[in-house]
Parts: sequence; C-alpha cells; structure tokens
Amino acid sequence: MEKYSGLYGEQTDATKQQERHYYLLSELQTLVKDLPSSFQQRLSYTTLSDLAQALIDGTVYEIVQGLLDIQHLTEKNLYNQRQKLHSEHRVLRHDMMRKHKLALQTCKSHNLTVLKANQRAETEALEQRVRDEQRMMDEKIIAEMDQKVLDQQNTLEKAGVPGFYITTNPQEVTMQMNLLELILKLQQKESQSGTLP
Repeated sequence: MEKYSGLYGEQTDATKQQERHYYLLSELQTLVKDLPSSFQQRLSYTTLSDLAQALIDGTVYEIVQGLLDIQHLTEKNLYNQRQKLHSEHRVLRHDMMRKHKLALQTCKSHNLTVLKANQRAETEALEQRVRDEQRMMDEKIIAEMDQKVLDQQNTLEKAGVPGFYITTNPQEVTMQMNLLELILKLQQKESQSGTLP
C-alpha cells in the first residue's frame, strides 16, 4: 500500500510541476508581447518553454537577483571611484589657480611675460593629465562592466538558463538583456501575487 501512496505523491508533484510549467509559459508568452517585434520573432515556443522549465523551482530568480545586486554594487563602486577622481582634479585645479594668483601678485613686472607663459604651460599640462586620467578611468569602468556581463553570462549558462552563453555580439547581448527583463518581470508578478515557489 505504501508503494502506491509514494507513486501517487510523485504523480501529484509531477502534476504540480506541469501546471507550474504551463503557468510560467503562458505568462512568458504574454510578457514577450511587450518586447520589440524583432526580438519576439527570435523567441521560439521551445525557448520560452525551456525558460519556463528553468524557472519552475525559483532558483533562477535567486541567481538573477544575486547577479543584479552584485552589478548594482559594482556600478556604485565605480561611480564613487569616478567621483573621487573628479574631486581630486577639482582640488588640483583650485590649488594651481591659487598658486598662480599668488605668483602673479608677487611677480616683478619685467618677469610677468615669462611667468604667464610658464603658468599657461603648467595649466595645459594639468588639463592634459586630467583628460588622460579621466580617459583611463572610463576605460577601466568599461572593462569592469564588460567583465561583469561575461561573469553574468557564464553564471546563467552554468545554471542552465536558455539563451545564455558567453558572447560579445551586441545583438545577442541585447537578446539576453530581454530574457533577463522577462525573468525579472515574471519574478515581480509572482512575488506580488504570492505564487513564488
């Protein structure tokens, strides 16, 4: 008799999973309609069905939320680094202007032309340094964000989320962003309705 009750329990679990799969697939099909038509065409029934299957137990939601949290922390950290660099540059400019003003006040008239030329060269050198440091900072930010994208792609691919693999192709990255948007919208809808597993 126990053998049959176990079998019945397995059928109930399988039935619940199948119902959840149909529910998720239906929701994804509805959400896809909000995407640009060029992306709708690329999301086949099979892809959506596979995505619904991956979402059944809620683990993918947790992974995506963790990746989103890491991305936000990274963006905040990089923003703060950039702001710190801008503040340092403001201080350098201010100190140099103060130094130049003081030098002009104490300069003898016969040295004024030479002093102004030196100050102009010093100002140009500082501005070039500021441009170079800002460019290097921006390149660092882009490289770090590109690495985050690759890390996210790798994590989602390993988690078995359909459509995710490591790529730098802008169209494929945009497609993956659309898939993430679908996952996040579905997670939000399930969270609001209390249907999360």
